[in-house]
Parts: sequence; structure tokens; C-alpha cells
Amino acid sequence: MPIITTSSLDGTVLEIVLDRPKANTIDATTSRELSQIFDSFNRDTTHRVAILTAAGEKFFSAGWDLNAANEGEAFDSDYGVGGFGGFPELPNRNKPIIAAVNGMAVGGGFEIAMAADFIVAADHAQFFLPETRVGVLPDAGTIRLPRLLPRQLANEIIFGGRRLSAAEAESWGIVNRVVPIAELMTSARQLAADICLSAPLSVAAVLELNRTLEHTDILDAMHAMRKNAAYRKAVDSQDALEGPASFAEKRPPKWQGK
Repeated sequence: MPIITTSSLDGTVLEIVLDRPKANTIDATTSRELSQIFDSFNRDTTHRVAILTAAGEKFFSAGWDLNAANEGEAFDSDYGVGGFGGFPELPNRNKPIIAAVNGMAVGGGFEIAMAADFIVAADHAQFFLPETRVGVLPDAGTIRLPRLLPRQLANEIIFGGRRLSAAEAESWGIVNRVVPIAELMTSARQLAADICLSAPLSVAAVLELNRTLEHTDILDAMHAMRKNAAYRKAVDSQDALEGPASFAEKRPPKWQGK
């Protein structure tokens, strides 16, 4: 049985399912396979959004495969072009990714979820970072979590192993939607469909501007934005003309991505 399966929903949404019993852990080989999938997704001209989820209802992912580590896999192994989990460090990523968290997101599993652009979580899901308890540290979590939460709370999770419930993660704005497990994929697919209503070049430009200007002074960011190639490509596109035309003609827009 394959560890990772992919399927295409309506030709526009790529669904990726990690199925690696018992806890959907990720070793270097699995990460490189995910990297190939996400790199291909980023380059193709059909899919607009990807949904990453996992098999079962207990674990989204328990992160790094400690059995592989015990057998000699290095902490800084080659995880592929997208880094650990396939996409968190993927260069020039221009399409949104939804993490559909079906259970516990532990360590690297939580880091992967944080790297997604949206999180839809089952109501029993939990998020935590146990790395310091096993002698390493949550490298991506150390960088990402204090940018998402107040530093003291982030430190309690990183140093103290505190667990966030799905509801608490939603209250802090980490999670977009919390739903019963039976509704998880339906909710994620609806979110993906909502994203697909937007112009693809606009979405790509927003992703790039968020990535490159997030911590830039507001005025400097505004000036940099107007010179950004992805921004110019979006506002000078045929789709930028199509949007107002479709509104005036009271019809759905026909995006061409150009």
C-alpha cells in the first residue's frame, strides 16, 4: 500500500493523504517524496489549491520518525527541495496549501501544519512540540510559533510541552475552522473551492508579498509591493480586466491566469 496517495478534485484541487502507520511519522524518504509532489503541484498549470491530510483519526503526523533516527538517520538529513514535510521551505511557492488536521499534530507534524496557509482541524485534534523532551529542538517551530502566538505562550509550548486543543488553537487564530472529524474534508474542500473563486495571479501575488514583506515597515512594504514582479503581473493581467467586466455584466469571472 502506498505511503502517500494523491487525487485531483474537479481538476483544480490536489488532495494528498499521508498514510504511514502507526502515527504518520515522516522519515527522509517520505519527506523527499512529499517534496516531489508539492514541487510538481507548484509547477503545474491545472491545480489551484492543495489539501494535505492523513489517514486515520488519531494522528495527523507525529513528525520526525524517531525509529529512523535511532537507526542512524541524521536530524539534518536531505528532506527534499521543500524541506521537512515537502513544502515548508519550497522555493517560490505560488499556490495555497490547506492542512486538514485529522488528529494530533506533534512536533514536525505541528510545524508542517503551521507552514500551511490555512488549517482546518477536527475538533479532537491537538497541537504540541515535544522535541526538547527528546534532546533536540523544534527548529521550524522555534521560528514560526512565536510569530503566531504571544511569546510567553509560545515558550510554554516549546519548553514546557503544553498542548493546544483545536478550539484553543482556533481562539488564537492558528486554526481557521474546527469541525467534527466526519466533516473535516468537506470543510477543507469548501475552503479550497472558495479560494478557487479568486484570480490565480492575485492569489500568487498575495502569497509572495506575505512571504517577503511580512516583517517590513508598512511604508517600505507598500513601496516594495508596487515594484514586486508578482504584484505587477497580477494588476497588469487580463484577469485584472476580467474582474470588473464580469462584475458589470453580472456573471461569474472567467479566470485565465494571464
